[in-house]
Amino acid sequence: MKKNSCDRECTKCSEPCLSPSYPKENQIEEISKLFKVLGEKNRLHIVYALSSGSLCVHEIEELLQVSQSLVSHQLKILRDAKIVKTSRRGNEIIYSLDDKHIELLLEIAKSHILEEKSK
Repeated sequence: MKKNSCDRECTKCSEPCLSPSYPKENQIEEISKLFKVLGEKNRLHIVYALSSGSLCVHEIEELLQVSQSLVSHQLKILRDAKIVKTSRRGNEIIYSLDDKHIELLLEIAKSHILEEKSK
């Protein structure tokens, strides 16, 4: 989408005027990728599980009742998207959410769904 240099009240051109906070094209791409990653059900389960605290692959596997290979595969995608990060606890790799923004996205999404259902 083309962004005009005029203000929001523009009547001089036929293009819609966008808010100054409108994301740049590369930011739109990154946001799209983030939602695509979060849009897969197993990954979303993992992210919600990690919102309660750090877990290893075995704990996630037990909690979600899925295979270790599925958990490992989905964690790699989440790591590559910078949604989760890793640390070590002895020989185990521990996964946690990368930052509080991810938790905030989850809270907003859940709030939106609950609001829609109550109407």
